Amino acid sequence: MSKFESSIKTIPYPQENVYRNISDLSNLERVRERVPSDKIQDFSFDTDTVTVSVPPVGQITMRIVEREEPKCVKFEAEQSPMPFNLWIQVLPIDEQTSKMKVTMKADIPLMLKAMVAGPLQDGVEKVADALAQIPYE
Repeated sequence: MSKFESSIKTIPYPQENVYRNISDLSNLERVRERVPSDKIQDFSFDTDTVTVSVPPVGQITMRIVEREEPKCVKFEAEQSPMPFNLWIQVLPIDEQTSKMKVTMKADIPLMLKAMVAGPLQDGVEKVADALAQIPYE
């Protein structure tokens, strides 16, 4: 398994607010308009799953498999060209500020690792950047 970690992002909202929003994927409705349609298509979700179509990869579905209130939400790929899991950690800095990190572990075939490692690392960082810009009110 290959591991990819985002840098730590500071979020100007309390840990509980951030956790409450990322642990219920139906909250993605608030940020639907921010999703770049040239990068992600067929964006759908419910409380526990999110499905996107990412050219040229294809359709990817992730399901929340564990919620560790108020600090971590773990996802597992249900439909993906390669098995992976992803988790979002949220820890308090103080009562009004949190820090977040996104981690991904992927089962990448050795022959593909050199080609996909860079884009996966970049993707994890972009997910973390996007999550850090959401208003968690």
